[in-house]
Amino acid sequence: MTRLRALAGRLTNPTGTVFILLALILAGIFVKNADFFAGPSLMAFLKQAAPLVILAAGQYFVIVSGNFDLSVGALVGAQVVIAARLIDGEESRTLPVLAVMLFFGLAVGLVNGLITTALKVQSFITTLGMLLVLYGAIRLWTGGAPTGSLSEAFRTPGRLGIEGVPILGQLPWALLIMLALGAGAIVLMRTRFGRILMASGDNDRAAALSGARVDTVRTAAFVLSGLSATVAGVLIGGFAGVSAQVGEGLEFTVITAVVLGGVVLGGGRGTVIAAMAGALAIEALFTLFNQLALPATLRPTVQGAIIIAAVAYAARQRTRPAATPATVTPS
Repeated sequence: MTRLRALAGRLTNPTGTVFILLALILAGIFVKNADFFAGPSLMAFLKQAAPLVILAAGQYFVIVSGNFDLSVGALVGAQVVIAARLIDGEESRTLPVLAVMLFFGLAVGLVNGLITTALKVQSFITTLGMLLVLYGAIRLWTGGAPTGSLSEAFRTPGRLGIEGVPILGQLPWALLIMLALGAGAIVLMRTRFGRILMASGDNDRAAALSGARVDTVRTAAFVLSGLSATVAGVLIGGFAGVSAQVGEGLEFTVITAVVLGGVVLGGGRGTVIAAMAGALAIEALFTLFNQLALPATLRPTVQGAIIIAAVAYAARQRTRPAATPATVTPS
């Protein structure tokens, strides 16, 4: 009986709720279209969801530390446009350009982190400014019409996979990359870095007084967010093609996914696996919308409602008196 109560408590807390919601959405999809769960269809869904899940893992690091990163959508778009312009269809340029993209993504994350921590500018303002800088720079560079093309090697991770897999048909490289990065994020949050990151979001002053390098881990969180946006950009470029608008609105979608996963805006609460589940739930919800022939214009309304509800619920939980001190296990 005690175990059942403990399980019920886990499922009804903000972190556990996302898994119930995901199951309900998938059940709705099954009722509408049972063929969705056939191997090839399911793999196609997961391949499409992989960039958002990866972005959610990166955004988790920033939010759980008590900050925001609004620049990820613009960074994804910038990376795709940069890759197309520099590669211009030449296969031999693929690896050097991937190295340039990696450096650029890490640099953007580092700049965001240093401005936020060293100059004490609120992350909302810092990353909103970076969003505008990236969008403006790309439009200035391309004249509003991106040029060049991506090589086949560049598009392979986002489009292709291991062929001939029984039942599944194709095991997408995007899914394997998502699982590898997700596992890495979970392991990282179980290290000392993860514990300091969590403590920084919960009470940065107390963490600093205990000797933790709060500014360092917060800066590293932005760098990890820049890395996740770079990987997502490679995957999205693989199946979405070249467009200056390819990452538009992703920053709000990924924040919606993270808070849907029970990660508290303001930091200190939540798990990375629940944040990634939140991204899957958002992608599944939009898939259900498509199957129900609901208008795409409804999506921003749903995202806004989710954010408001999640923040309101988290605020209610924070103000509720606790009988015993809560223990957060980063995972």
